[in-house]
Order: sequence, then C-alpha cells, then structure tokens
Amino acid sequence: MGGWNTDSGASLHGELIGREWVKKGHKLTVLTFKDYAFHGTQITGEDEDFVNRCFTVRGYTPEEFDPIPFLTTEYDIFIVEDLGMLPKGPLRKIYHRIKKKASVVNVIHDGQLARDPAFYQFEWDGLICFGNRYKNFLKKVYEYSKIHVIPYPCHPLNKGDKEKKRRELRLPLDKKIIFGFGPASEKILNDISTLSELSEEFPILLLIVIKNEKIAEKFKDIAGIGNLQIEVRNEAPDIERLYDYLHSVDLLLFNKESPSWVVISSTVYQCLGSACPIVALDSGFVEDLNDEVLKYSNQKELKERIRSVIREDEQYKNSQKAAHTYVEKNSAIRVAEQYIKLFQTLRKK
Repeated sequence: MGGWNTDSGASLHGELIGREWVKKGHKLTVLTFKDYAFHGTQITGEDEDFVNRCFTVRGYTPEEFDPIPFLTTEYDIFIVEDLGMLPKGPLRKIYHRIKKKASVVNVIHDGQLARDPAFYQFEWDGLICFGNRYKNFLKKVYEYSKIHVIPYPCHPLNKGDKEKKRRELRLPLDKKIIFGFGPASEKILNDISTLSELSEEFPILLLIVIKNEKIAEKFKDIAGIGNLQIEVRNEAPDIERLYDYLHSVDLLLFNKESPSWVVISSTVYQCLGSACPIVALDSGFVEDLNDEVLKYSNQKELKERIRSVIREDEQYKNSQKAAHTYVEKNSAIRVAEQYIKLFQTLRKK
C-alpha cells in the first residue's frame, strides 16, 4: 500500500523492490492512489496488471477508500509505504482484518517522529528504515527489536552509449551537458552565475527536463544570457526515459539544502546506477554517501567538482569506482532479497 508510478520517493522505492519481487516469481498486489489524487506531482508510467488504484491521498476532499481490495486479496505480508501520505482513518477501520491474515510492515519515509497521534494507532510486526539516523529516533517510541535497517535501493547498474543517446535525443555532440530534472531542478537557478562562469572555459549546455511550467519559465527567462546555453524540455520521464537522459549527459547536478529532519535523496539512489557522475550539495540528502557522489559546499568547490568530471581526473575516477561498488552492494536486486528474508522471519513468528 503506497505510491506507484508517480514521481515521489516512496513510489520509486516501492517500484524498485516490487518489480524485483515479480521477476523472482513472487505474487505482488499494489494498492495505490487514485490517478487524480496521488502523492507526488506526476504520473510517470503505465500501471501493470497487479496495480489497483483504490484510495485517495491524505487530505483529499472528498476522501475515498475502497476496502474491498484490502479484504478480498490474498497476501501473506502487508506492506505500508510512507504512512503520512495515506488515509489512516479508513485504513484503521479494517486494519484488524488485515492483521488476521498477514504480517504487517511499515516502511518509514518520515524523517522525524510524527506529532499526529493517528500514526501510533497501528501495531506493526516490523518497521523498516533506511539507516541508523532513522533508527535513532524511531527507537524512542517503537519496540527496538521490531526496527530493521534495510538501505534504500539503487537502480541496478546500467551503463549507456553517450554519443548514441545524444543522437537519439537530438542533443549536441560538442557540448558538456549538465543535467537537472523534476521539481528539485529549480535549485539549479541558485548556481546559474557559477555555471555561466564555467561556460567561459567549456562549451556548456544546461539541460532541464521538467513538467512544471512555472519552473520551466524561470529557466527560459534566463536562457541566452552569457555563453551558458539552456534547454528546457517539458517531460516527466519514466525510469527508462530518465536513464536515456542520464546516459547522454556529462553530469547530474543535485543541490537541495538540508531540512531540519532526517532525509535521503531518492533521486540520487535512482540515478547512481546510470554511471552518470553526480555533483551534489553537501547536505543531509547525501549524508550517508561518501565518494559515490562529488560533494561541494560552496561555489568554488562546485566549479572544482564540475571541472573534475569534465576533465575526468583522479577524483572523478575514484568517485565513479565508489559509485559502482555502492550500486552493486545496494542494488534493488539485493535489497529486494533482504526484504524477503525479513518477511520469512516474520511469518515464522
């Protein structure tokens, strides 16, 4: 129960591991948001046969929740993703029926303890979080033995042919392409002056792929100023299309600042498997990563990291090696298996 085929981190998480379960022969049913009232900003793909859109996102008016799929579907494990976005009231009314036939697991996406009492009305057989930063606050209110750390999965390693992809996507072959996509790409506006300065050294194209007209217009308004070229494409790419773009560009720029709570970047984990270098602001979003991404803290360092990628120097090579190792260790294939092993222990209790 959670997001599916939308551009939210919870949806991506479910898709990465869920599709691996299906490949392994496990039977999966996805109970997810109505296509007019979902968590995220865009629908990013077509639903598979096992997907049932049967409830609305928290706070939608009027609230809709069809209990029949929850009650009639056969399942051994019931998994909740990102409880904060789900209609907790209706779920609570049938939760005792769910617990009678299945072990129940909550995958935690919240970065701090919720102040909404409705969060604590469910008794879970297991809680899954992405690292010790999450575990440290969860243990204050949940039974410690029920909290399990399973890392956020990476898209499996999938390298591409840069020149081929550029031709397919009608992108220039003679430019260094810096890439941003989705709502987070708006943050790149903060770095435009730095990118403009770098465009005096290298022929740079800033490629923004986003299906948000307001943000797109901000980039279009500054296009043509100085030597920095900017191209904006109106798309919400699914994972295959996104990897086409990642294979065609020189680097992904990710520069979201830290909030006051624990966070990770689903964007980074989604993109690491492409072998596209990631230059990232040193913030809570990449706190659990080391050399896998090229971190910067100020505009001078941002320049240095971009130069490193363009010149393919030792720092760049070390980062690529670290990223490949991390992806192999934490690929969706391996992480999905960790979940299955945990489910097997829950079913024995």
